[in-house]
Amino acid sequence: MSDRTDIDALIELMSRLPGLGPRSARRAVLHLIRKRARLLTPLADLMQRVAATARECLNCGNIGTSDICTICADEKRANGLLCVVEDVADLWAMERSGTFKGRYHVLGGTLSALDSVGPEELRIPRLISRVPAEEISEVILALNVTVDGQTTAHYIADQLEGRVMLSSLAQGVPIGGELDYLDDGTITAALNARKRME
Repeated sequence: MSDRTDIDALIELMSRLPGLGPRSARRAVLHLIRKRARLLTPLADLMQRVAATARECLNCGNIGTSDICTICADEKRANGLLCVVEDVADLWAMERSGTFKGRYHVLGGTLSALDSVGPEELRIPRLISRVPAEEISEVILALNVTVDGQTTAHYIADQLEGRVMLSSLAQGVPIGGELDYLDDGTITAALNARKRME
């Protein structure tokens, strides 16, 4: 039996992370082992704490350590603006830009007939109920500019038509682009130049 069984298992697990293949995972694990006291032990402790405390916000779907995230709990952000994103990574990208001061709604994906993902599999019903409950005046659809993203945006726009002003991000977001990969300046420009959806 190999004396590296646990190390090999760690490499295999890390290679499943986005952006890491087997080689990158192997390099990362070797680096962590070499820097055990400064990196590996604190990382393991922190990962254990996050595993025990991380949860989805019951209101918007953001990830934090309490049932209601700090954004939803912040009364200053109850200004009638609601930004709809596909994923938590997109919410965090918008927050990095520091431009948007309203609240968010994380859908948890996009509509996809091929993958049998309908409105009920996403947080679309919750979104529709939030609009009157939170007195939302504008819904900003900040969905990725992909076929599924745009299909989802049009579906939401149809559901909310006549109930609230709808807008979408404008310039700066390339076709096929994903928010999590955009720089802060591009997100800021796109948010500031959002346009009303027809």
